Amino acid sequence: MTDRNWDAELQKIDRAMETVSDEAMFPAKVATSPEAKSAAATAQRTTSTLGVFARLTLAVVLGISMVFWPYSTRCGVGLAAYLGAVGTLITAGVWSAIWTWRHRTAKGHTLALLLILWGLVLGTVDVLPRTGYAVPTANHPVHWTCS
Repeated sequence: MTDRNWDAELQKIDRAMETVSDEAMFPAKVATSPEAKSAAATAQRTTSTLGVFARLTLAVVLGISMVFWPYSTRCGVGLAAYLGAVGTLITAGVWSAIWTWRHRTAKGHTLALLLILWGLVLGTVDVLPRTGYAVPTANHPVHWTCS
């Protein structure tokens, strides 16, 4: 145990706090008119909502286009490109989820979480057979490279 007198230490802190006035501790806020507040809130709401839905639209387009992937995903460079696009889809979903959460758009946030789930499903379909956790098929062989 320490030999410190805590009662004396706390009295010093109390005296120091008593010397500071309430106005210095909590400065008064500058009042703005209700019209200015509502105009600023409306401007912020419209610009941020537009940006959120632009991000979400880009992520949804990427998620839909993954179904129509034009190249072979069995092995090699095609597989690497596909998994890179899946990673981009997951990143876009996380990016959209963060922005929809910040701007309190519940439906958009749900859609962003579904995009993340869709990206994880697409990735696991190709990765798990190659790592031994799923049964390999003709479209999803065991090998990563084309040899």
